[in-house]
Amino acid sequence: MEKDKEISKKKLPEIRDLTTCEATAQMLEKARKDGYETAFDRAANMKACPIGADSACCKHCAMGPCRLNAKDPYGKVGVCGATIDTIMSRNFGRMVAAGSASHTDHGMAMLDLFREVVNGNIKDYSIKDVHKLESVAQSIGIETEGKSTKEIATELYTELERTYTQVDGEIPFAKRVPEKTLETWRKHGIVPRGAMREIMELMHRTHMGVDQDYSNIIKQISRAALADGWGGSMVATEISDILFGTPTPVSIEVNMGVLKENEVNIIIHGHEPNLFESMVESVREPSLIKAAKDAGAAGINLVGMCCSGLEAFVRHGIPHAGNFMSTEAIFVTGAVDAMTVDVQCIQQALAKVADCYGTPLFTTNPRCHIEGAEHIEFHEHDPKSCTDEIVIRAISRFKNRTAVIEIPKIKNIGVHGFSHEYINYMLGGTFRASYTPLNDNIINGRIRGVAGVVGCTNPRMKQDYVHVELVKELIKNDVLVIQTGCSQIALAKAGLTTPEAAHLAGPGLKEVCETVGMPPVLGIGACVDNSRILIMASEMVRTGGLGDSIADLPAAGAAPEWMSEKAIAIGQYFVASGFYTIFGVTFPIVEETKFHKLLFEGLEEQGMGKWGFAIDPYEMARLMIAHIDKKRKALGIDKARERTLVDMADRRTMDAA
Repeated sequence: MEKDKEISKKKLPEIRDLTTCEATAQMLEKARKDGYETAFDRAANMKACPIGADSACCKHCAMGPCRLNAKDPYGKVGVCGATIDTIMSRNFGRMVAAGSASHTDHGMAMLDLFREVVNGNIKDYSIKDVHKLESVAQSIGIETEGKSTKEIATELYTELERTYTQVDGEIPFAKRVPEKTLETWRKHGIVPRGAMREIMELMHRTHMGVDQDYSNIIKQISRAALADGWGGSMVATEISDILFGTPTPVSIEVNMGVLKENEVNIIIHGHEPNLFESMVESVREPSLIKAAKDAGAAGINLVGMCCSGLEAFVRHGIPHAGNFMSTEAIFVTGAVDAMTVDVQCIQQALAKVADCYGTPLFTTNPRCHIEGAEHIEFHEHDPKSCTDEIVIRAISRFKNRTAVIEIPKIKNIGVHGFSHEYINYMLGGTFRASYTPLNDNIINGRIRGVAGVVGCTNPRMKQDYVHVELVKELIKNDVLVIQTGCSQIALAKAGLTTPEAAHLAGPGLKEVCETVGMPPVLGIGACVDNSRILIMASEMVRTGGLGDSIADLPAAGAAPEWMSEKAIAIGQYFVASGFYTIFGVTFPIVEETKFHKLLFEGLEEQGMGKWGFAIDPYEMARLMIAHIDKKRKALGIDKARERTLVDMADRRTMDAA
């Protein structure tokens, strides 16, 4: 490997300050010895632009870029006269537009696949969960009685297509929104019409010389974000379940120790489950297994990373090697025989590190090519032509390995796959599936509230640290935690996603977890599966006793180590839905400005949620718990109900009534 000529000249931080993941730390040590510079080291030597970090810079026209002073935000305006609030709201809106477009485009691709399967044009995939198909159809008003599976699926496709293409009206899944929440959206004019229109209008409004009132821009920001959460993302999750199966809990091995020196190791990284589903079939192909053994391997070891890995491990029990900030480090093991990627959260640096360690890197999606990586396009009409070829190339690399192999001997166990449907069953059983036990235990105080802790890892934070410490603090205070995205792997490595972790919870949450046999931290899927949290919240409202809207719930959310525009879009659709949502690392808004006050206070006054910001995990937990307690007080459940024993006389009275 040709060593990075600059790395030895730079002052680098201690590796123990960069990550809490022992396997990643081991590989970072090796990478430095090998002369390869990872994202952790690049971040240490790349100073973030302070003006850009505060979103005090506008580069939307050629009269600029205009740089305002965050320390004196109202001291000057841009060349066109744009104020700091206009500039920040435009920048924030464009982040939401890009993030919403990402998950929405993914959702539309899944819907396209669904259409082709239903019409019989794609034979390699089929509808695996007919019950889910029927329940999704019923949830948006489609009559299913007496209809064939194809008839229901055809009607569902036609209805869900409106999520993207409709130019007026309300998106189909608006029917799932609690009535009071929907009333708030209608009052403020933010119910999504169709995702294409909302994202297009948001980009138009944030163009130079169009919308120049931050309080008006935020309405379109919210509408585009909601088109993602209650539209594109929700469609992606529901269609994935229908086609590939609705997740149920499964015990999974995680961390780099899942690699096997004597097997052909293939890693799938990205976000599209159809690629992974086809790869599952390819690695089970008898002729390819024989080819691997003929090359001297004991077998083929398929491993996931990031969100496509999360999709596969809850449906197939496939092991998971690590989250976003471990994707470079995994190559340093020398044991990866191929990595294949599709879309989203894929660092361009993977091409360089793959080359350094002699590992083929394949792009597969027409939306994502990487200079230096080989492209083998994935086609749903003939998926195995792509995935079989990747397996063949991985076998060839195994046979001709030259890199020094060093696999961290670290494996952890996590239990994941808690879909909305399974939680419903888990709490109430087959015949009485219901969220009533959850609501009752929140009302009686055993469970203080619910928190969604989601999202990425970021090299400007110590990897996994904030996720883990925040969640420990929450469950210790009887807050049930729901997780999506890379955060799940951080918590699985820390041993917090198994039922045995209940001993770390407060007495009330511990009692509930031990009774049900569940972890205090429920992993529910990829980042696109945040829509499952929206469905859960809606069900809690419908079950009763916790208010009439999502904003009434004793609940909060956090993305402690966010890094992408998708995260901002997700945060905004949670805020617009009614959640208090805290972000860590940094926040792209200047404090003490009017737009900042609108996001952090004003939206809540309008009946929605609000944004929050904190870097320290304990401060983050304190803010979330304080918000949960505020909501409990508003509901009149701030004190736990006394438990009373019912004697036979009491029972006779109840029976008589």
